[in-house]
Amino acid sequence: MGLAVIYSRGRSGIDAPLVTVEVHVANGLPALNIVGLPETAVKESKDRVRGAIQNCRFDFPAQRITVNLAPADLPKEGGRFDLAIALGILAASGQISSKNLEQYECVGELSLGGELRPVIGVLPIAIRARDCNRQLILPKENTAEAALVKNVEILPAAHLLEVCAHLNGRTQIQTTYQQPQPTEILHELDFSDVHGQYHVKRAFEIAAAGAHNLLMLGPPGTGKSMLASRMPTILPLLTEEQAQETAAIASISDQGLDVANWLRPPYRAPHHSASAAALVGGGSNPRPGEISLSHYGTLFLDELSEFDRKVLEVLREPLETGHITISRAARQVDFPARFQLIAAMNPCPCGYLGDTSGRCHCSSEQVGRYRAKISGPLLDRIDMHLEVPRVPHDVLRRGSPDGEESSATIRARVVAARNLAISRAGKANAALSAKEVKQWCELSDSSHRLLDQAMERFGLSNRAYHRILKLARTIADLANSPNIEIQHLSEAIGYRKLDRSN
Repeated sequence: MGLAVIYSRGRSGIDAPLVTVEVHVANGLPALNIVGLPETAVKESKDRVRGAIQNCRFDFPAQRITVNLAPADLPKEGGRFDLAIALGILAASGQISSKNLEQYECVGELSLGGELRPVIGVLPIAIRARDCNRQLILPKENTAEAALVKNVEILPAAHLLEVCAHLNGRTQIQTTYQQPQPTEILHELDFSDVHGQYHVKRAFEIAAAGAHNLLMLGPPGTGKSMLASRMPTILPLLTEEQAQETAAIASISDQGLDVANWLRPPYRAPHHSASAAALVGGGSNPRPGEISLSHYGTLFLDELSEFDRKVLEVLREPLETGHITISRAARQVDFPARFQLIAAMNPCPCGYLGDTSGRCHCSSEQVGRYRAKISGPLLDRIDMHLEVPRVPHDVLRRGSPDGEESSATIRARVVAARNLAISRAGKANAALSAKEVKQWCELSDSSHRLLDQAMERFGLSNRAYHRILKLARTIADLANSPNIEIQHLSEAIGYRKLDRSN
């Protein structure tokens, strides 16, 4: 009889809880039983493991084998435990050395021939392995992703025999993979492609500098989608800590992780037919949705009024809190969701209200019903409301006489303003708490009077009051002004258009 203990990792949200794989080989009728709340893919691992062990010319014990995946109340899914189960069987039957097994964690799916296949969610596993000061054995295809975590010892292997040779002390697994270094990212898109719309570009610069939410309102073909798609080109690169959070979310999703561009802020643009679960995440074993996949990046919702109202309402809490909690009968998972919302919609059902062509014949009641699809509480959480008019043909053809500003030029100002905010409060201005707004967004007496008049005249909410102050702070940072001046406040108030009562 033999007992072996191998460490592996499960999945719970963006965390990778420790799973202890206990393998007991005892006398009795030949059988292999896996316990510990395994799902179907885990139960099927017994056949993959048996084939891999036999095809690697090891003896598969003709005894009673019990595999316990602890803790028993954590659901286990996928083929990530194949390698740990195979090593446990070989160690318990004395075919490989069980010495120093406690120093390792291992994940990987096995083929019937013993090859190691990649698994999803390796980045959170590498983080937790580093925190526990253990070496991580994983498939070679997952090496680049795991190497994004500093100070973790990675042992990449392509085959079960390589791992066994390493544990037996015959041939040591070596890695020469270098962690990717932060570099400037080249974009195919550029703000210089957009002719005219100078006030809209100014608004995008402010939104990027302070991570403010923005809603564009304008007729079809005025460049709303074109502008939104260029938002990532003026955003600062993520810090390493932020990049690890976003990469961990991408790692556990079906989207996969682009290791080469892991410092680039994510950009997501779901279709207006997306369901509430697609936006916030869901499933019996909860997966992240679009708002989490755009964590520390941009979520662009085009044709906002075409989204189902119930779908849009699920955005209200994440916009305020920066995270989403998905509750199911058996478990509860929390995903980060500090995203920047950029939205676009037409001004009326036909789309041409206010257009110089005069082709709109929508009644005021029709316009009211159309805009009522966006609830007041959701609109209140959007910092900037912006009209995007049609560009004159001569501007569209020739552009600015002085040339259009490039994304690099705008981004330099955005980065400088964002650095001011971070050096002052440690975060972007849009993320300031009520206490921090009071501390960092002080106004003069004349500015206070102006803001009070605006609140009274336009019927703005208390939430809008704080968002105006945050927006004014960002505008002042772009002007490199230590104080919020009256012109900064006036511009911020001008961006609160759609929630005015008269």
